[in-house]
Amino acid sequence: MLILQLILKKQKNITYMSDRLFIFDTTLRDGEQVPGCQLNTVEKIEVAKALEELGVDVIEAGFPVSSPGDFNSVVEISKAVTWPTICALTRAVENDIRVAADALKYAKHKRIHTGIGTSDYHIKYKFNSSREEILERAIACVKYAKRFVEDVQFYAEDAGRTDNEYLARVVEAVVKAGATVVNIPDTTGYCLPSEFGEKIQYLMEHVDGIHNVTIATHCHNDLGMATANTMSGVMHGARQAEVTINGIGERAGNTSLEEVAMICKSHRELDITTNINTTKIYGISRMVSSLMNMPVQPNKAIVGRNAFAHSSGIHQDGVLKNRESYEIIDPKDVGVDENSIVLTARSGRAALKHRLHVLGIDLSKEALDQAYEGFLRLADKKKEINDDDVLMLAGEHHKASHRLKLDFLQVTAGVGIKSVASVGLDIAGEKFEACASGNGPVDAAISAIKQIIHRKMLVKEFLIQAINKGSNDIGKVHMTVEHDGVSYYGFSANTDIVAASAEAYIDAINKFVH
Repeated sequence: MLILQLILKKQKNITYMSDRLFIFDTTLRDGEQVPGCQLNTVEKIEVAKALEELGVDVIEAGFPVSSPGDFNSVVEISKAVTWPTICALTRAVENDIRVAADALKYAKHKRIHTGIGTSDYHIKYKFNSSREEILERAIACVKYAKRFVEDVQFYAEDAGRTDNEYLARVVEAVVKAGATVVNIPDTTGYCLPSEFGEKIQYLMEHVDGIHNVTIATHCHNDLGMATANTMSGVMHGARQAEVTINGIGERAGNTSLEEVAMICKSHRELDITTNINTTKIYGISRMVSSLMNMPVQPNKAIVGRNAFAHSSGIHQDGVLKNRESYEIIDPKDVGVDENSIVLTARSGRAALKHRLHVLGIDLSKEALDQAYEGFLRLADKKKEINDDDVLMLAGEHHKASHRLKLDFLQVTAGVGIKSVASVGLDIAGEKFEACASGNGPVDAAISAIKQIIHRKMLVKEFLIQAINKGSNDIGKVHMTVEHDGVSYYGFSANTDIVAASAEAYIDAINKFVH
């Protein structure tokens, strides 16, 4: 059997190394670039602590020069976590690097992530430059970053479409300049897995000093190949995978952390291990989904609600006889506990606190009391409270500081009659009321709100997501509202979908008024 494996490996021309794969999480940087998914500093710290518990090696905390908020988040995350490396992104610009170094001053383990585009598309159209000038800038940015930190990561943006020979020249030059990690991104998600793997293999074979640094992958999912490309890169020698929780990220997203972790765990023949505590995956997946108001598609691998569901009679019969007939992953391995405590109106604070802890959230006593009050109100409407309900309740205390709040909503609607809504708003402590008709109850409610705020805020996108099947369950509403050409994103969840829609609209308005 061993001889057969060696023959297969030789035939595939794959470099297998019994080694550890470092997990570099960029949920708080690349993941947060998704429209409507911005977090405040408190929420980022919450996610960073959960990533530390999960076992992530490197947390890319932000792009400090981009905004005062991002700078402050990197500072505070550096203070909040202990053992993971905290990484800050920069361009190949000296001021970016200085600002990043300043933001990282409290980090126990710090890394500056700097770089520049290397494909001819970037060199010609983005920089209006030449290959030699880009090479010089790459060397200069690494050398400058080394003045501030020992651990410097270089990214060759759009490496996926960069000529291999030129890419090898750049990589060799930055390694000699002092880079400790070299990131090979498939920025546009264009590469085929075989093509991306061969690119890593080419670098491993043609770059002097390549074995003294860590090669990283950063793959996007534009063509649905992010995870496949990442694993192909790992199988050819890359030893850092750049990933996000739930695969969130710009455009079609990034490589999913949970997919890479479970591939390595399931395929032991790869001889590649990670530091990820996989039983924490489900909790942090739901936390990120809730905080970023980003639904996880039901059929998402590993963490989707249908990932372990079997509706086919043949499949159900097979699973009942032997789970491994149709399941290659034990749900408990990713933190899905089928025998978890069911929360009802009779559950106490301790049960709610325990379920929040399982999901990676630890609230202060005041916030827990507030969540419990909301829990009791919700439990009166529903027979059972699920994890999405719990996460929604945990996030409600963030709304306490909102300037605009929904005081009351009354709607008259039905077949053959015009929908009419009466709305009461609390604006910084002052009460306002309005009544309006509309094309359905949601339109009527939003029209009434518009009468009070006197702003032309147009609804551009409106998404309703049912958490589970059932008429008494919570519905999530995601809304994009436009004002003067700028988009604002609102979210709410409620057992009453009309109320959730009005609250989501008000949530978007609060983003505008702040």
